[in-house]
Amino acid sequence: MTNQDTQLLKVQNLQIEGLSEDRWKPIVKGVDLTLAKGEVLGLIGESGAGKSTIGLGAMGYVRDGCRFSGGSVEFDGVDLTKADRETRRNLRSTRIAYVAQSAAASFNPAFKLINQHTEFAVRRGVMSRDEAQRDAIDLYRQLQLPNPDEIGFRYPHQVSGGQLQRAMTAMAMACRPDLIIFDEPTTALDVTTQIEVLSAIREIVEEFGTSAIYITHDLAVVAQMADRIMVLRHGNEVESADTETMLNAPQEDYTKSLWAVRSFTAEEKPEVSEDAVPVVSLKNVTAQYPSMAQPVLNDISMSFYPGRTVAVVGESGSGKSTTARSLMGLLPPISGDILLNGEPLAPQFRKRSKAELKSVQMIYQMADTALNPKQRIRDIIGRPMTYYRGLKGKALTEETRALLADIELEPDQYMNRLPSELSGGQKQRIGIARALAAAPQLVICDEVTSALDQLVAEGILRLLDKLQKEHNLAYMFITHDISTVRAIADEVVVMQHGKIVEQGPKNAIFSPPHALYTDLLLSSVPEMDPTWLDRVLADRVSEAARAYLVE
Repeated sequence: MTNQDTQLLKVQNLQIEGLSEDRWKPIVKGVDLTLAKGEVLGLIGESGAGKSTIGLGAMGYVRDGCRFSGGSVEFDGVDLTKADRETRRNLRSTRIAYVAQSAAASFNPAFKLINQHTEFAVRRGVMSRDEAQRDAIDLYRQLQLPNPDEIGFRYPHQVSGGQLQRAMTAMAMACRPDLIIFDEPTTALDVTTQIEVLSAIREIVEEFGTSAIYITHDLAVVAQMADRIMVLRHGNEVESADTETMLNAPQEDYTKSLWAVRSFTAEEKPEVSEDAVPVVSLKNVTAQYPSMAQPVLNDISMSFYPGRTVAVVGESGSGKSTTARSLMGLLPPISGDILLNGEPLAPQFRKRSKAELKSVQMIYQMADTALNPKQRIRDIIGRPMTYYRGLKGKALTEETRALLADIELEPDQYMNRLPSELSGGQKQRIGIARALAAAPQLVICDEVTSALDQLVAEGILRLLDKLQKEHNLAYMFITHDISTVRAIADEVVVMQHGKIVEQGPKNAIFSPPHALYTDLLLSSVPEMDPTWLDRVLADRVSEAARAYLVE
């Protein structure tokens, strides 16, 4: 419990409802929490637990189609559920800040970073524009952004994802708020960038004595950030305790099940025979964007065989997704070859036949943005069946129903739904079904579990493994999650700066000795130990890390 004199936030019996099919349905069902000044509370739970809804509710805010239906949210003595709009807006722009999961979607692409950073501080009279710009540069420097004097004068698309996430944290600190809501701020980041962002967040929260609610589905991450942890499920509190107690002695069965997830590991497959022909292979591929002076891929070679999974790992900018773009014909190589079943494949997708196009399909990272919100599920899945396979009428309906059953969704319940009526995991299953609808040979899985909680992610991995066996699919699995690689990969390709550092069977890559960069990646995987981040930051001065940083 927090001391009354130091208490900043007090939420009592919070109830929030959402409008669905013309009826109000409960989302948050009577949650209590308190937060002391300078304290960090971690909120964890699977998709639909109510984490983000409670985080926004702590700001006195609910999304469109939702409403407060009971309880109170007292911030420094002001009940935000009853305060007038102007009071809430003034508090949210100065004393309460929010850091979203996707910095790329949250910044205005038409304005430079520093202009967006200084907007509220200037508008609310906290600082002059010159003072706000100087303060922004100081915060950029404190958050270890490169070239802090000039990076703010770039547009959002001109910086990396990790840099943009740190810039958003700096922007949240512009008015020196008393409370920051961090909503999955490192979910989409690679493990090396994640360490930088976590370290920066923790440092700035500690220096300014800021209170924080840290929302995440990553248990190892919350262990590094939170003083206390609250576990949520279906809009209810399951249990809460200090971080060490919660990690070492959880009381509830549900919490214990969260701690035990990621039990799935695909069964080992026999080695590929010497005379086997890969479904798709890249031979010494080099690729370059027209606007860039240097190649983004340098002499890349890798092969994908039926029934096997190649995991491609590396930090942001390493060339993982760019390799996928070349495979798809979206970034034609300037040298090298792409082969389909041993035959040359046209570099540009426009010059590929339908049979060639359908052979390589992709499942995208963000199902929210990858699915047309105006199309029903039957049309999203049915369109590639019609385009690539010529299915219509009864045959199309039957195949759509069969594919929904394949992805473990009841056809009668889901055929006529819109994407907005699905959970995150269900949307990702529809993304999988859409890729399979073309009857491909190679499926590119681009960070398909990174935005999902661990329970849902494990279900998606099990589904992909099942579908691979049933359809003898080759997978290219792009990911920054090493635990996912351990679970599903047969081969591993490690990339850095557009080059392959090393590649080979999973067991060989993960067994020492490692290449220095691979060693850095493996050491950057968070552990469920509150001291892990401190240890890793200290270890960065080790000889191996120093050698990498010097390079």
